[in-house]
Amino acid sequence: MRTRFTGLCASLCLIAPAALAQTASPPGTTDEPGFMTNLWTRSTLLGDAGGLRSTLWNYGITFGIEDFNEVWGNTSGGIKTGASYNGATLVNIGLDTNRAFGWEGGTFNISAWNIRGRNIAADNLLSLQTPSGILAQDTTRLWEVWFQQSFMDGKFDMKLGQQAVDQEFMVSQGSGLFLNTMMGWPMYPSANLYAGGPAYPLSSLGVRLRAQPVSGVTTLLGVFQDNPPGGPFDDDSQLRGSTRWGGNFNLRTGALVMGEIQYAFNQPSDGDMDRSGGTSGLPGTYKLGFWYDSAPFPSQQYDNMGLSLADPNSNGVPKMIRNNFSIYGVADQTIWRAGENSPRSLSVFARLMGGPGDRNLINFSVNAGVTLKAPIEGRDDDTVGIGFGIARVSGGARNYDSAVAAYSGGWYPVRGSETFIEVTYQIAVTPWWQLQPDFQYVFNVGGGIQNPNNPTQKINNEAIFGMRSVVTF
Repeated sequence: MRTRFTGLCASLCLIAPAALAQTASPPGTTDEPGFMTNLWTRSTLLGDAGGLRSTLWNYGITFGIEDFNEVWGNTSGGIKTGASYNGATLVNIGLDTNRAFGWEGGTFNISAWNIRGRNIAADNLLSLQTPSGILAQDTTRLWEVWFQQSFMDGKFDMKLGQQAVDQEFMVSQGSGLFLNTMMGWPMYPSANLYAGGPAYPLSSLGVRLRAQPVSGVTTLLGVFQDNPPGGPFDDDSQLRGSTRWGGNFNLRTGALVMGEIQYAFNQPSDGDMDRSGGTSGLPGTYKLGFWYDSAPFPSQQYDNMGLSLADPNSNGVPKMIRNNFSIYGVADQTIWRAGENSPRSLSVFARLMGGPGDRNLINFSVNAGVTLKAPIEGRDDDTVGIGFGIARVSGGARNYDSAVAAYSGGWYPVRGSETFIEVTYQIAVTPWWQLQPDFQYVFNVGGGIQNPNNPTQKINNEAIFGMRSVVTF
């Protein structure tokens, strides 16, 4: 089984430099005569960093550092039990061209990751839906490098450069609370695109257009290179050659076209994101989108001579099927609020995605859940949630499993669906420090795959415990 680890929720990343450019003062600053003043109430740990942020802001420059550290352990299931540490640090620099040299509407962004630690998903679990969105191969790499230009008083903008599409497409605000990888970048593209697509920790060259033709409606359209590492479908190493540091600007495989239309209503006003913002109803956002990849994809069932890949006479070279595609929907809806100005609110979310089963390992995935903001009196910025995800193995892959069993004459499992449940609590220790204990339980691991340590059995269900710390500097 080939495993990919992709997907970081956009809600966990730094505020977009485009938004920072609209502020009157640099983010994270405070009128502080000494470092310890307002330490527990400032938005970033370093505050104005001894005047550095204010000085840079005079030239239109913003910077941010966000540090993620996690501990994970599985007490049952998997190929072995145990605990491990992993972490990642994101550095992001933005430039407001208007403030810097009078060019209105322009924003330049560059970011990089340091990724470290052990990957419990690969070492212990072998699940399709991996427990953490920052699990990836150790490296220090360039991530995004792009320029965005807005027009028509901000109603239209265009972004050019190296981009991670999981920052804007298929995003669910509700699922962003959760730590499982597929609550960020969904299972369907993670399993089926080359290297999981241009999503964390990878990115691709492309152009993205965004328009807001009427109030509450936003449209996105983008064209990206579909294969960040640039290798064959069955060899998507994140560390191949210049891909190790993020410098592989591949343009040779295929085009990934993505489109999305969004409808949002009763949205809170700027700077009041957790209250009703004076609106008369409960906020909601609904999205409908698609992606299309022009590259060839390997059949899950047949070789290039028309034989089953499980047939002993097969040459083992999959038949290549031209192009791939998917349609998806995302819904985020607040369904209850304790009062007009109360932070306590209950919200639900769902994200569904599907596509053809002949060329894809997964032909349908869904994640959904419910979140409660301010669950405890006096803890206005805490959030608790319970969610789940389902990944269904495609008919082509299941037919291959059946053929393996038939040709071998022995026992071989036919994969079905893998399901996980996640319960999490995000604690706002300070505005710049979050702690998040997390529990996940995975049913029918890998859709029901053989345990490599005992081929007569499937991998047992997994109980996984974790803790994430996020510090914004």
